[in-house]
Amino acid sequence: MWHAAITGVVAVAAVPAAASGVQEQPSSTAAGSDAFYTYNGSKPLSSYSPGDVLKVRTLPYHVLGIATPLQATQLLYRTTDAQGHPSAGVTSVLRSPGGDGRKVVSYQSFYDSLDPEDGPSRAVAGNVKLPGGLIANGESTLLAPLLLSGYDVVLPDTEGEAAHLAASREYGYNTLDSLRAASSAESRTGISPGARVGLMGYSGGAVATNWAASLAPTYAPDVNKRLVGYAEGGVLVKPSHILRYIEGSQVWSGLIPELLIGQARSYDFDLKKYLNDYGKQLVDEHQHSSIADALGHYPGLTWKKMAKPEYANPNSVPELVEAVNRSNLGLAPTPTVPGYIGQGNAGFLEGTTSNIAGIGSGDGITVAGDTRALARKYCAEGDAAVWYQQYDVLSHLTAPTATVPTALTWLRARFAGKEAPSSCGSIAEGNSLAADETFPAG
Repeated sequence: MWHAAITGVVAVAAVPAAASGVQEQPSSTAAGSDAFYTYNGSKPLSSYSPGDVLKVRTLPYHVLGIATPLQATQLLYRTTDAQGHPSAGVTSVLRSPGGDGRKVVSYQSFYDSLDPEDGPSRAVAGNVKLPGGLIANGESTLLAPLLLSGYDVVLPDTEGEAAHLAASREYGYNTLDSLRAASSAESRTGISPGARVGLMGYSGGAVATNWAASLAPTYAPDVNKRLVGYAEGGVLVKPSHILRYIEGSQVWSGLIPELLIGQARSYDFDLKKYLNDYGKQLVDEHQHSSIADALGHYPGLTWKKMAKPEYANPNSVPELVEAVNRSNLGLAPTPTVPGYIGQGNAGFLEGTTSNIAGIGSGDGITVAGDTRALARKYCAEGDAAVWYQQYDVLSHLTAPTATVPTALTWLRARFAGKEAPSSCGSIAEGNSLAADETFPAG
């Protein structure tokens, strides 16, 4: 697999850089001390519009720390965080040797980490931080086929500058403004302002993909009119259901502390005041951890084991309830472009066997009933085709063997102008995606 990825990337020729009026930065690759990621301009960040380019640099694209002949253009740009505040984001633009700057796939990584050093831009620059950095490096196996097929790739750090894990809305803003930045810096990136765009991602990358498609009509109508569609698998729809679904599981329960930290960090509330000593210990241990640090750790972990007795029911924590409601895709707008949504449903293969009423089964971390409900919502409220596929014999870690090839084929057909398929008449009923209450359940 790694040999194929490196061979594919090496086969992609470099594209010369043109002059640009934005601030040029040196191609430093030192992890943890890279000034490129910090906005230090004289004007307030709020004075820039979303998508404005703040810095630019060109450097070799790296795979597992090995430089390839492919050149990557990285942009620091103005975007918006989960609370609506101005923030800075970084994206990497990779040019295809057969591309013309008018066909772009925005690929959203599933790096899922509380450490900014695990982001895809760091991997592109040569950082191989273990273990979290391996994910973004490994995704080169997915990028090479796109580049070799004539698609330019835009690769945003979807979690933003502070690694706001699971801050779903922010994922969408970062993705959309990344595309704005790539086009506005056409002289450096080669991406045309009129380029057609397809969105693609799995797991955490699917969260960014879906939120970008949902927010585009209102937040970035200039980008929305260029979208050909979104293709995703393993999307996290309703965070409160996710947290209950993985509780007590053998593999995915280790992610509970990280998801909670991400919500608290993104929406700026003190999580520790609701936790017992054990919960505080876990939170302290995972401030900079990634999904690679969590899987298989703390089997059987539940919220109740982490919380003070008076907060044994998470619905008794209004700040947490508000945060997960803001991250609920079921409460977000319906996309206006067609979509492909793949979902596994064999979570028992990964040790998640819960089947709670109103939640049901899933792929180990994401809930199939939530994803079906989302697809049915889009069918009922939108005019664009939705193609939902459920894989009852695949789990979260195995479903990409089916969803990724399907997503690539689906996107190629959209760029070719073919009519998008629909399964709207055959999607089974799902769960309620309504907002959670801010008081203890009965």
